[in-house]
Amino acid sequence: MFRRRTIVFVDEIHRFNKSQQDFFLPPVEDGTITLIGATTENPSFEVNNALLSRCRVYTLKKHTPESIEKIIRRALRDHAAGGVRSLKQSETQSNGGSLDQDDNANEVSIEAEDEAVKYLATQCAGDARAALNCLEMALQTAPMDTEKQVLRVSATHVKHCFAHRQTLFYDRNADMHYDVISALHKSIRGSDENATLYWLARMLEGGENPLYVARRLIRVASEDVGLAAPELLPMAVSAYQAAHFVGMPECDVVLAHVATMLARAPKSIEVYAAYKRAKQSIHEWNKGALPDVPLHIRNAPTKLMKELGYAKGYKYNPHYTAEELKDQTYLPDELLGTNFFEEAKTNRDAEC
Repeated sequence: MFRRRTIVFVDEIHRFNKSQQDFFLPPVEDGTITLIGATTENPSFEVNNALLSRCRVYTLKKHTPESIEKIIRRALRDHAAGGVRSLKQSETQSNGGSLDQDDNANEVSIEAEDEAVKYLATQCAGDARAALNCLEMALQTAPMDTEKQVLRVSATHVKHCFAHRQTLFYDRNADMHYDVISALHKSIRGSDENATLYWLARMLEGGENPLYVARRLIRVASEDVGLAAPELLPMAVSAYQAAHFVGMPECDVVLAHVATMLARAPKSIEVYAAYKRAKQSIHEWNKGALPDVPLHIRNAPTKLMKELGYAKGYKYNPHYTAEELKDQTYLPDELLGTNFFEEAKTNRDAEC
């Protein structure tokens, strides 16, 4: 643009639509600009593949408590005096007065307890901005020692400032949403009841829709517990209904109850694996059109259908013995002898 390399920084680049993101392709390709895009979303889903393939992705991790503590102490050291002067100036002007040179000379100092700083550092979920905002709130409301001109920030006061602040980091619409539900599902599958309750609590305390969790528990009851404890499927369905009727926060124990039962239950993926094989047989069929339904098990509600042979030869099972029914089949002729349950078991044993 200006006959020199230009850096273009785009904050929240995921808010750009496809056409807007495509606009960056030519200048990025010819080197006119160096594009730096920042996003809180997963770039695999929110940034166009064409643009993503021309960029290098750097993942920024959240702060550790130690790094947050350094940030807080630096803020206290570098901005305490200026911050208190501004507060003092605001208070003085609101009382109809003004700051003079003597006021500036008599600056207020800040004394923060180590416990207060450490509490801030550990309760902000790795978010430096949240830590600094809470520090500012604590400074604005901390008691003043007027004799010594000292603003004292105690651990008790900081905890009071945090009392009504949500510090849990949980995004119901991004990666965290899917990562935590995956952790919950796998914890139940692994029969770890403690991990199950932990991830359940992370979701519910983070504001997740309890019905979303309840739906996943229904899936777990069939996919992972299955025939080993089939009575847990109606229990999971009942948990969904209870969550719907009661809502949060009362339904949390209901979901915890059923999640624990699922985690402790014996596991069987027999039905899940067999059904997967049945689906596979349909999608991988390579012998032309899918097989027709055998005539003898077709529905025959009209005279014409009966004349065409529909339902001819079908034996109504309650009226016949097992010996009389041994030759009656139900699969298409092309699949006779197929056992999805045995194939699923064989494949699973081979993988082990």
